[in-house]
Amino acid sequence: MVDHTPISRLAMRQRSDVRHDDDARFLRNWLKNPLRMGAVTPSGPVLARKMASYVDPAGTGPVIELGPGTGPMTAALVARGVDPARLVLVEYSVEFCRLLRERFPLATVVHGDAYSLSKTLAGKLSQPADALVSGLPLVTRPEPIRMKLLAEAFDLMKPGAPFIQFTYAVVSPIPIKSGGFSAEPSERVWRNIPPARVWVYRRGGS
Repeated sequence: MVDHTPISRLAMRQRSDVRHDDDARFLRNWLKNPLRMGAVTPSGPVLARKMASYVDPAGTGPVIELGPGTGPMTAALVARGVDPARLVLVEYSVEFCRLLRERFPLATVVHGDAYSLSKTLAGKLSQPADALVSGLPLVTRPEPIRMKLLAEAFDLMKPGAPFIQFTYAVVSPIPIKSGGFSAEPSERVWRNIPPARVWVYRRGGS
């Protein structure tokens, strides 16, 4: 049954206002640098939950998120049961960093370039990470940069830990021809706009 009390309607209106504000922030940042942002709106909740489902909430190591933006993926990780204190959020936008610190005060927010991951996270991790979740628009970057990012990410994670990436493309955003890692695609998330797919990469395998 739907609760139509004034409090319920107020809560729904507040959530809607926050979503619209986030869309506006995202669009402003996209206009400043469309290749770095990739999408013009934050990831949808269904896609965010799908990505979060690959992260073990019972782990004790850090969970790295690249390009969290306004935090929809971060919120999905917390809803999944991941301790916010485990989250290491790497964001390029100063505005988004400020917003993330307000919304997730227990997380570690790092202002820096995710494509120079080793340098950006130098001294920031107390132990190898349990997982990495990426909201970066990898397909807009040259192949050598994508491969460098994946290699640096694997070096920061525990053996077999997942590198979780979404894409609107029909093929893997990380070229898998070279081998040296496994690649597992999800089914297409049709309820996201536009529809997307999640890819999970792990060092080792073929």
